[in-house]
Amino acid sequence: MVASRRGSGSITLPTGQTMAIHTRTHEEEDLPHATKKTMADHLRKYESLFTLTPQRMRMIVEAFKDSLELGLQKPKQVVPMIPTFVFGWPTGKESGDFLALDLGGTNLRVCLVTLQGEGKFEMTQTKYRLTEEQKQDEGQKLFDFCAECLKTFIDTNFTDEDGNSLLKPGELLPLGFTFSYPCYQSRIDHGELIRWTKGFGAKNTEGRDVAEMFRQSIEKYKIPVVMTAIINDTTGTLIASHYVNPKTKIAVIFGTGCNAAYMEDVSNIEKINELGINKQDQMAINCEWGAFDSFEHEHLPRTKYDIIVDETSNKPGEQAFEKLISGRYLGEILRLVICELIDEGVLFLGQETYKLETPYVFETAFLSLMESDPTDELLMIIGIFTHFFAVETTLAERQFFRALAMLIGRRAARLSACGIAAIVGKMGYLDEGCLVGADGSLYNKYPGFADRVHEGLVDIFGEKGRNIKTVHAEDGSGVGSAIIAAMTKARRDAGLYPHV
Repeated sequence: MVASRRGSGSITLPTGQTMAIHTRTHEEEDLPHATKKTMADHLRKYESLFTLTPQRMRMIVEAFKDSLELGLQKPKQVVPMIPTFVFGWPTGKESGDFLALDLGGTNLRVCLVTLQGEGKFEMTQTKYRLTEEQKQDEGQKLFDFCAECLKTFIDTNFTDEDGNSLLKPGELLPLGFTFSYPCYQSRIDHGELIRWTKGFGAKNTEGRDVAEMFRQSIEKYKIPVVMTAIINDTTGTLIASHYVNPKTKIAVIFGTGCNAAYMEDVSNIEKINELGINKQDQMAINCEWGAFDSFEHEHLPRTKYDIIVDETSNKPGEQAFEKLISGRYLGEILRLVICELIDEGVLFLGQETYKLETPYVFETAFLSLMESDPTDELLMIIGIFTHFFAVETTLAERQFFRALAMLIGRRAARLSACGIAAIVGKMGYLDEGCLVGADGSLYNKYPGFADRVHEGLVDIFGEKGRNIKTVHAEDGSGVGSAIIAAMTKARRDAGLYPHV
């Protein structure tokens, strides 16, 4: 084959092996960089592709509301709207010592949360590293490790100086188990794992009740706890944020994944009618809304770059909403645009660009840095392209990259606003206003993300959109889990739990 003008290509050897080649010709070295005018022309094209008009946003919100309703009516819908069996809001008066164990993607975290009432709490926590072997080994071994860490934590935090236990004989500490993987739940202390995510593949676990597996490990090590609740971190975020500020009605996560939770009237959750739960009750719903518009792709404005991201992902067709807004994908969308412009001979002529050709090599963190570069010469962007990709850039190119990052980041925030607006509209929160507890790396670290979400809400709802404000959420997987353990204990003590 002819070496491409990108300065890289590959040839197939007689042995069948493929060898990468990187060429640089004298003619190419004299080729000019892209001019300011060229980059401005291209930018206009991408502005039209990545810009969401208020009218389009309102159409997305209506479709989103329909998906939420459908998920409440019937099981196994695209947006599954999972009932959590967390009933009602915390009173804010919850108090006492509660444990939380959070099985995360990289760490296992054990927390002792002392709830002090009036929205106040104190927390002690220890993190334990999970090895790749543990993530892939037998499931029961994984839960045995969780139990060992829990035992170590209790031995450390509930003994006096002489090593005597501070617990009364027979006393059991309530434990909330944060297990943020898709589960089917028919009660709060039961969770049947649908499938592992986040790189886990522990054997003999999918399709089983992970709460029961963990209970077996707790009994094996004779740990003085009673596991009262298994929860998703988004649900925990909702409850913890409301405990601290009761104006919080919705919780959202914008990180490597995206999700939302809110409180629904049981009378609206048609798919659990046969459980005979009191219709006057409220229950937290874990939306799992990253799946919105999956498979059919009727409502979201996907560009050809988004379609490539989807088709080359490990789950094509799925998680359509998440692929447009989560931190895992934004850098890859920008990289695909850059590669297209390299192919068209617009960028990096005569330079070796093979380092940009690896999928997911362009991190979303780079977009954050590019947007927040305070220098006139955009020195931070020079650093990214020279250090990580060994290519030189002109000021016109750097200005283009920053503008492109802003377009992609802004679209993600405005689509996020559509999701929030769907819940606000469905629940009628607009007039009275509410707070939205928000968490995740994109929300916390991406410059201007929250402001763009707020701007999007005003574009959807008009001035009333200012009644909906996002705030930094409280720790859902630790504090939220403990508060839910407290709420569940109080409800069970009062004989209020449905027997299902």
